[in-house]
Amino acid sequence: MTVLVRPIKKSDWNKIAEIYQEGIDTGIATFENKVPTWDYWCANHYLKCSFVAETGENVIGFACLAPVSKREVYKGVAESSVYISTEYKNLGIGKLLLDHLILESESQGYWTLQASIFRENSASLQLHSKCGFREIGFREKVAKRNGKWYDNILMERRSPKIN
Repeated sequence: MTVLVRPIKKSDWNKIAEIYQEGIDTGIATFENKVPTWDYWCANHYLKCSFVAETGENVIGFACLAPVSKREVYKGVAESSVYISTEYKNLGIGKLLLDHLILESESQGYWTLQASIFRENSASLQLHSKCGFREIGFREKVAKRNGKWYDNILMERRSPKIN
């Protein structure tokens, strides 16, 4: 299977929304309970660091960066997200996307990537660890999802290329 990683396009949104919904449905990928609109998503993510993985013309996953703060001093720090279609999990697509996201983030001047991952999401924790993220702490009962409190593990990757 040949997989291409390329910048996100508006025409990808329906498939991205499906994949994001699959993540919502797991209960351990996001605190969101509904897929946002394309416009809302664009307003809250860095489009220069938003990518899809596709095989043929089928979008099978996406990775993106979002701001952690609007303050100028944090302009080089972003939060990473990676979502893979259920039928393409455990094939290395997440690593391919996250590695690409890391390279592109460095070319755009991001020195630190952060991830807040549900304690129960062992696949995402392992993926981020494989890609150079380290655990820096956790937020205990940071938010509720469907009435249940969840912890988030905080992971971070500091670029060795940007001083």
